[in-house]
Amino acid sequence: MEGPRRKAPTRLAEDVEPLELRISRLADAQHGVVSVRQIVELGLAANTVRARAAAGRFHRVHRGVYAVGRARLDARGRRMAAVLACGPGAALSHRTAADALGLLPYASALIEVSVPVPGGRSRPGMKIHRAPSLRPEHRSDVEGIPCTTPMRTLADLAAVVDAWTLKRAIEAAERLRIFDGAKIERANGRLGRALRAYTGEPPPTREEFERRALELFERAGLPRPQVNVWLGEHEVDFCWPDRRLIVEADSWEFHKTRAAFERDRRRDQQLLVEGWTTVRITWRAMTERPEEVIAAIAAATA
Repeated sequence: MEGPRRKAPTRLAEDVEPLELRISRLADAQHGVVSVRQIVELGLAANTVRARAAAGRFHRVHRGVYAVGRARLDARGRRMAAVLACGPGAALSHRTAADALGLLPYASALIEVSVPVPGGRSRPGMKIHRAPSLRPEHRSDVEGIPCTTPMRTLADLAAVVDAWTLKRAIEAAERLRIFDGAKIERANGRLGRALRAYTGEPPPTREEFERRALELFERAGLPRPQVNVWLGEHEVDFCWPDRRLIVEADSWEFHKTRAAFERDRRRDQQLLVEGWTTVRITWRAMTERPEEVIAAIAAATA
């Protein structure tokens, strides 16, 4: 015989408190916002979310996204809400991502978000970019907000900004040390052209650099220099001992690290003390501004 049916235990305030704390912590970690999906995963029923919104405890930001305990959000909260509204795999992108990464200022209230799935519903205050090629390795976090990586952001920018603005973004990425030069050769299209124009890639070979430099020295009226010789503990690219002149071929490929930068300057100072003048030239300067290079060499030998 079946015994008496047991009553379901009554949920006490102590049982509810951990859930409230989890929701609060999640909202704090996400700049004040949570999605309904996240709240349900924490254990709160969807209809309870609507009830709390009606009571003013949750504030609707987008469909399926709420601010917890506050109606006003700062820029980070609005951006996080936009990403949550676009679903799993979404990330800030294009000009909004560039602003978040510090590459370009972007004052518009329109938030740009890329989604990796086709379709997607347009939402007020957002510009949705449907990007099936957006993969997990193209996403990073900026202050806890999903955002496209610097190189992916530059690639996206190339499609929506002019060449001058794109160059500014590339310069900022290099200054912030988030510029991945190793990916230059794999970049294509407009970004690839911009990157190669900016860096001078692909880099010339040592032989190409030497040949172009020798042609330039001849145009400057200089005799043929000694090439790749040692002056004490220092190897120099080109030198004229009778003029106490050294010309160094600076290549981004071999001089882009802080250690190389410091080492080169220290060497220049030591050679200056010994009576040598050093002029540094780049491949881009030789190919795009040869007259400036010639003038600098002439001034050093005057």
